[in-house]
Amino acid sequence: MTKIKDITHFLETIAPLSYQESYDNAGLIVGDSTASVTNVLVSLDCTEAVVDEAIAKNCNLIVAHHPIVFKGLKKFNGRNYVERTVIKAIKNDVAIYATHTNLDHVVGGVNFMIAERLGLQNVRVLAPKKDLLMKLVFFVPVENAQSVVDALHNVGVGQIGNYDHCSFSVNGTGTFRPNEAATPFIGNANEIEHVNESRVEVIFPAYLEATVMQTLNETHPYEEVAHYLTLLQNTNQEVGAGAIGLLSEGIAATDFFAYLKQKMQLNVIRHTATCSPIIQKVAVCGGAGGFLLNDAVRQQADVFITSDYKYHEFFDADGRILICDIGHYESEVFTKELLQRYLSKKFINFATILSETITNPVNYYV
Repeated sequence: MTKIKDITHFLETIAPLSYQESYDNAGLIVGDSTASVTNVLVSLDCTEAVVDEAIAKNCNLIVAHHPIVFKGLKKFNGRNYVERTVIKAIKNDVAIYATHTNLDHVVGGVNFMIAERLGLQNVRVLAPKKDLLMKLVFFVPVENAQSVVDALHNVGVGQIGNYDHCSFSVNGTGTFRPNEAATPFIGNANEIEHVNESRVEVIFPAYLEATVMQTLNETHPYEEVAHYLTLLQNTNQEVGAGAIGLLSEGIAATDFFAYLKQKMQLNVIRHTATCSPIIQKVAVCGGAGGFLLNDAVRQQADVFITSDYKYHEFFDADGRILICDIGHYESEVFTKELLQRYLSKKFINFATILSETITNPVNYYV
């Protein structure tokens, strides 16, 4: 029987919790991780109405994009919608899990779903993040090197963009002298030993450090494993904010708004004046993405699609780029389809159900 922790672990292989922003609250918010799953309801938000829908559809786990608990709560008296939602979920044994900015920051996440809806090609992260990669250097007998490296590759080491099983090695002579308390794999106590060794270097995501070190120690033949760990300043091209890509053909700026409305199912678009007659390079950021405007400009995007722009912030376009504010809910609502796709492919012994509850708090009079 699938447990809630099986689902959360899977989702965190796609969007590790360490990739969330410091202010965020992604993860299991309500519920027992060891409980068996009946069905899963996926939603953009978690509200009282969504919990009611989960109960009606026999779902004891809600997977949402936005965390229902974002700030610290000291009391649960039902005085606001957050407290009432949490109370209702607990009373009815409904777990709530959120995958928020961590899902924003990965290839195949929220922004890549927007890019897919728009038909963009050659999509990549708009603003890759730094300080998320580590380098491991270790020394191992030549005859054992490949088996150790293979084990490390199996836990996610050596993935660089579209390439995996990446490593570098060079052979040399290692020396050591075991003392009386040692139980050496090679050599004898109080005798200096010379061994033909490989120096192996590999790169891996920093969040895997504990797993990588456990694997190294379990598969390496030596009692004491000589190694170095270094946090790299390299940008991780697979992790970061926003996305950018190309339409297969340029669209006249005058026609682009209709295209955008149709692809994203919009009622309205708030935008700046057009400054390029043809739109082809498109930058996107689900939710409030104004902080990425200069990144979009630097990469010569024709349009930047996001939400939550304030009046004065529209002036920042400054004739350099077209800004399209499509609404927070509208920019991210297809995230639930993305989550359903991931879960349905991985798990087949329960239903993954798209929430039909419209949680958008903003209404439009058209």
